[in-house]
Formats: sequence, C-alpha cells, structure tokens
Amino acid sequence: MDPECSRLLPALCAVLADPRQPVADDTCLEKLLDWFTTVTAAGSSLLLLQENPCLVELLFRVLKSQDLSSRILSFSLRLAGIFAAQEDCFQYLQGELLPMLFGEVGPLGGAAWTAPAVRSGWIQGLRTLAQHPSALRFLAACGAVDTIFSLQGDSSLFVASAAGQLLVHILDLAMRGPARGRCSPQACDWPACAQKIVCHIEDSLCSIATPQVTQALNVLTTVFGHCRGLWTQGLWVRLSPLVARLLEKDPVPASHSLVDLLLSVARSSVPSSDRGLWETLAQTLSHLSPTQAGPLALGILKLQDCPQALRTQAFGILLQPLACVLEAAAQAPGPPGLLGGAAGDPMTADTLLCSKSACVGLLCCALTHLGLLQPLPQRPSPWPQAPLLGAAVTVLRLCSGSVAPTSDVGGRLCAILVGCGRVQRAALDFLGALSQGAGPQESVTQVFSVLLEYLMSPESSSMVLKKAFQATLRWLLSSPKTPGCCDLDPRTQLFLRELLPVLQKRLCSPCWEVRDSGLEFLTQMTRHCGGQAGFRQALLASEVPELTKQLLQDPESYVRASAVTATGQLSSWALLAAPASPERPGAQQKSLLVELLHVLCADSEGFPRRAVMQVFTEWLRDGHADVAEDPERFVARVLQAASRDPDWEVRAQGLELALVFLGQLLGPRGSHCPCAVALPETAPPGTLAQALPEAAPPGTLAQALQVLCRVQLFEFAFRALFDCDRPVAQKSCDLLLFLRAKAAPCGSPQEAGDSPNVASVEATLQRWQAGEQGQPLGYLEPGAVMAVLRSIDLEGLRDTLAESSDHVEKSPQSLLQDMLAAVGVLGENEADCY
Repeated sequence: MDPECSRLLPALCAVLADPRQPVADDTCLEKLLDWFTTVTAAGSSLLLLQENPCLVELLFRVLKSQDLSSRILSFSLRLAGIFAAQEDCFQYLQGELLPMLFGEVGPLGGAAWTAPAVRSGWIQGLRTLAQHPSALRFLAACGAVDTIFSLQGDSSLFVASAAGQLLVHILDLAMRGPARGRCSPQACDWPACAQKIVCHIEDSLCSIATPQVTQALNVLTTVFGHCRGLWTQGLWVRLSPLVARLLEKDPVPASHSLVDLLLSVARSSVPSSDRGLWETLAQTLSHLSPTQAGPLALGILKLQDCPQALRTQAFGILLQPLACVLEAAAQAPGPPGLLGGAAGDPMTADTLLCSKSACVGLLCCALTHLGLLQPLPQRPSPWPQAPLLGAAVTVLRLCSGSVAPTSDVGGRLCAILVGCGRVQRAALDFLGALSQGAGPQESVTQVFSVLLEYLMSPESSSMVLKKAFQATLRWLLSSPKTPGCCDLDPRTQLFLRELLPVLQKRLCSPCWEVRDSGLEFLTQMTRHCGGQAGFRQALLASEVPELTKQLLQDPESYVRASAVTATGQLSSWALLAAPASPERPGAQQKSLLVELLHVLCADSEGFPRRAVMQVFTEWLRDGHADVAEDPERFVARVLQAASRDPDWEVRAQGLELALVFLGQLLGPRGSHCPCAVALPETAPPGTLAQALPEAAPPGTLAQALQVLCRVQLFEFAFRALFDCDRPVAQKSCDLLLFLRAKAAPCGSPQEAGDSPNVASVEATLQRWQAGEQGQPLGYLEPGAVMAVLRSIDLEGLRDTLAESSDHVEKSPQSLLQDMLAAVGVLGENEADCY
C-alpha cells in the first residue's frame, strides 16, 4: 500500500466508525472496496492488516455501535469478506471477529438486519470469503447456510437472487474436492455442506408452494450453466426424477424456470451421460401450454446434437399457431397439415380464441421464434418456406381486415387481430426474415402485394410503416436479378414502379416519423441499387428525388438529417438531375452542394450538420463529381465551417475528412483509388501511428504541404489539438502523427525551427493551450509547419489523451482525501475534490 494512503487510513477508519459523521456516499464506498480488492489481490491480506491495525479496529467498532448506518455496516461485512478470502488472513480473523460479523450474534440478530443493504452486504461478504476449505467449515459451524436458505425468499429481489447464487458457489466449492479424479461421485460421498444444500433443493422441488419450486429450479439452472465439474452429472441423476414429477401437476408449476433449467442441462455435459434427458424434454413439450412450450421448442432446435424426433416435435410446436391461422382463414377446406405437416392443435386453437391478450402473445412468440430460427444453420430441413410465407401474409391480412374468413373460427380470429399493431410488427419482422429464402413466384407476388397494401393503408401506424419499409427493403435487395445482367427482374421492377408513388406520398406525411422512415428506406435502396438501370429509370420518372431535396427544409431535425443523407446518396449516383434540363445535367447537383454547405453553416440542430459532414466525407473519399472539380476549394470551405461548429462530433468528422484529403494528397502515384492511403476507418485513438504508411517522396510532400496550408488544414488541426472534447483532440493528434511520419525522412535545411514564423506559431499554440482561442494562426509556411510538428510532443499528448478524464481523481490517495475532506478532517488545500 502507498505510504500516503497508510497515513490517511486511520483517520478515514475513525470517520467511518463514528455514527455522528455524515455517511460517505455509496460511490465512494464502492471505490474503496474496489481499491482493497486490488490491494489484496497483489499481496498478503494478513500483512495488510498487521501493518494497518486500524482496519481491524474499524470492524470491531462497527459491531459495537448501535446506531451506525446500514450502508457502513454493509460496507464492513463486504470488507471483512475481502480480507478473509485468503486462508491465512481468515485464520487470523476467525477467532472472534468473523463469528460476530456473520454468525447469529452479529447483525443477524439485530435491528439492522431489516435493511436490505445489510442483508445484501452479508451475502456478498460470504460470497467473497468462501474461497477455501476453512470457509466451508466456518459456514457450517455458524449456521450461515440455513440463513441463506431463508434469504432465497427475501422480499428484495436483489437479495433473493444473490442468495441463490451464493448457494451455487458454496456447492461448487464443496464439490471441488470429491469430484477431482472421479467420474461422478456418489451422493453418499458428498461433503456434509453439499448434502445439506442438495437436500434443501429436493425438499423445495417437492413443495406445494410454487415460489419454493422456482427457487430450487433457479439454483439448479445456475449450477448447470456455470459449474463444469463431473459431479453435476451425478446431481442430475439424483434430481431428474423430482424434476420430471413436476410435469404431473396441473398446471405445471414454475414453467418458465423449468424451461430454463432443462435447456441449461441440455447445453451442459449431462446429455452425454444421461439419454433420459431427451425423454424429459419431449414430455415437457407435451405437458406445457402452447405459450410456455415455445421458448423450450426454440431452445431445443438451437442445440447442436439432438434426436431428430425431438427436433420434429419442437418444430411442430412452433408451427402450430400459424397452422391454426391458415386453417381458420382458409376459404375452402384444405388438406390436413397445411404448414409443413403441422396440423392445428386443439389446445393451440383454444389459446388463440380464448382472449385477445392470449392470442396476441402466442402469435407474436411464434413469429419471433421462427424468425430467430430462420437464419440458423441448424434450422429444420426441409424448411417450409412457401407455407410460412403464406401464413405471414395471412396474419397480416387478418390484422388489416382485408381477408373475410367464411368459418366461425376465422371470423372470431379476425375480430381479435384486426388493427393489432403488435402482431403486425411481429409479422412484418418475420416476413423480412423470410426474404433470405427462395419462394415460388405466386408467394413472392403475395408478399409484394401485402407490403404495398400496408405501405398504402392510412390505418398503418408510424411503427408499422417503419417495419413495412424495412421488410420491403429486405425483399427488394434479395430479389433475383435478370439472367445475364445485374438488373432487377421484371416482377420486381413492376413492384418498384408501384412502390415509388406510395413512397412519394409518405414523404409528404404529416407524421415526422413516417417521413423519416421513408427517407431511410430511400437511402438504403439507393446505396444498394443506385447503379441498376431499372431502379434509376423508375426513380428519375418519379417526384421522389425532388421531394427528398425539399425535406432539407423540414421543421424536424431528424428528418432534415435523414434528408441530407438521402440526397447525398442520390447525388452520388447522379439521381438528382433535372429531367427538364438535359443540357445541364449537373445543375441540381451543384446547387445541392451549396444547400448542404448552408445546412452545415446555418442549421440550429446538430443532427443535420453531422449528416452533412458524413456526406461530404463520403463524397471526398469516393471522388464525387462536384468535389473532383475543385477539391482544394471544397475542403477549405468545409473545414472552415467545421472548425467553428459547436458540436464536437461535427469537428471530429471534419478531422476525418481532413485525414481522407491528406491520404489522397500523399498516396502513391498512379493509384486509381481516390483514397490511395488506406487508413483504418474504425481504428481506436492512438492506433493510427503504429500502422502508418511509408513516407511520401519529397516532391509530393512539398506540393501536399502547400495545398494543406492553403486550405488551412493545419490551423484546424492545431486548434483541435487543444479542443475541450477529448475525441476531437485524439483525432487531431492521430492526423498530425500520420503527417509527421509521412514527412519524417524528408526534412530539409529550410525547415529550421528558429524563424520568426515558427516562434509566432508556437506562441499562438501556447495561448490556445491555455484556453485563449481567439487569435488565428494566419497563413503558414510549410517549413514552419514541419518545424512546429517536430517540436510538439505528440506521442506524449496522445498518451495523456488516452487516459480517462478522471485518472487523477481515481487514485486511492485522492479518494481517501476526498472522503476525509467531505467531513472536514483535512484542510482546504489538502483535498483533491472534483
């Protein structure tokens, strides 16, 4: 321990043990415990206590105090657990202190026990303490295990959960000895502590009280999920009959916890030694209600090794709700097992029709589970793609009221589902997931039809429309291409021509969320299909591009930001040209550049300005036509606007744009790629300098420096180097390190650091670092720039920026000083408060 911390510790312990002093806040106490954990992990706890006897004195004084706060008592219990985790220190404290803290004579029998914080501290202290065989004997001697049993039913959910986890930890600790070297120790060989816990679990499983059954199942779920000893196989052999007996009760108690347990066991090593588990799973699927069985069926189908018969049964469980829907909505009687051989189960049909909440819950679960299963490699084969598409379309049409079932069951189902947004959203998500599989032409036509119906319907809510746009995008992107070319097939082009007028209408919606969803859809479609002739022809024949441009003036900032991104994407693919002016195809694109610059300089909200910077960076990187005309002027105007922006993300994106420009200037000659220097776009701060490209040739460097000085990139980067927002300063540091590394071997006599220009720049930078940002640098000579770059300790600055903003305040010494200053023990100048 640091000597200064040892000096401050006695005063802090006195403050903590004094009930008259104001209690330190929970954050300080947590930091203090973290520090002690770090100290004991690095050395001897016993030596720490011997060198700092005030710590043991604190624990004794806490026990004797009658009116100490529950937070300090909880802190002391956890602190004692940290010290006693090492066995020699445990022996040192065991004589009197530990029984008084964790035994019946301590907080257990006092009024403080009514506070959940004390009970939680008691559990956490024991959890930390229980690391060695001596701790097991102590737990048995002081009766702690019985207390843990009772705390499983605590009124505080946090305490109850922690109690269950502590039981699992104690059981695992107890079984490490007998399980070592044996395949599966017999129950008679288990330690007394483990026997006691297992007997308690057995009693709970046989209880008629559902909460006790739930507690036992939750403990076992944690055991099989986290314990890897071979003894778990013997535990399952012993307890599986009691678990199976739960299925004989009606209704099955704690069904959710039972499902969690069975899946936890199935994922463990138990199935390799007990094939009866598969039979238990099959019985459970049969006994649970359709809603309860869904999660278990999905979990079974996700298992790598599972009997085919059980997989077929589980898949049937997931298909039954949709099979019932198909049968209920059929205009004429169909063959049995409309959906992949799964016939509508009477119990499932009853659940669908018993109430709206039950119907909605079951259908949403089935749709969600099947959607999660669809992309998995272990999904059932053959996958009933066409029937599932039909079922999803049928559900959506029942919800919209566009289908008129002739049967009584179908009519009741339609009455329940019509207008139900929750089922609509789930069905649209599922329909989008099915786009990854091929389907017959008739089914795909129905999919396009129902999607168009939802996008056109005035009854569709904004969230339903968002889901409909997302599903439509997925189907359009997965549509087959015309043989021999990369264009959309005729059926998809026809759908696109019908879709664009609907999109046009939605871009004029009074609801801003709908306008935003439409713009997001347009952006993604353009990004993926902007080069396809069919898409370009349909889009240019519509008013969508012009409406998108008008939304740059939208009153809602989110919509303006999405409009910026959409118009940027359209412009990149030359999809904003005016049809009426073929002789000036670039006129509107040029005006868009001016409009986006206006947004960057004048918009009052940050989201549109950030979007503009992202668009401009993409344009520069991809060689956009308007940027390529005069990249130097473009970069100068953008950096001038970004440098004055109050939003740190805009300034950071400005540095990203500057980095792209720098890479283009210093890239290898003859490269066809605009961004010849391949920089990692998502590199964490400080990693750029470790993976820098080779230095540029002297001629290229001199020309590049002249250009960079003219666009005032260095003024922007140097100012950003002292930005009050750390991400901006880190990006600037990375950029300057990159430039310096490129120029390192190319120094020249003219780049001496003693010219008046260099001295002026350094003086200005010092004032900027001190917070005086008013004075500009003015025009810089390349030689002066390189001299200043070499004089700045960029590596040291990068390391400083990589530290957390409160790294000083996080030091243990600072923490102790702050806690003492809060109660006036330290003088005014001694604290490191923040």
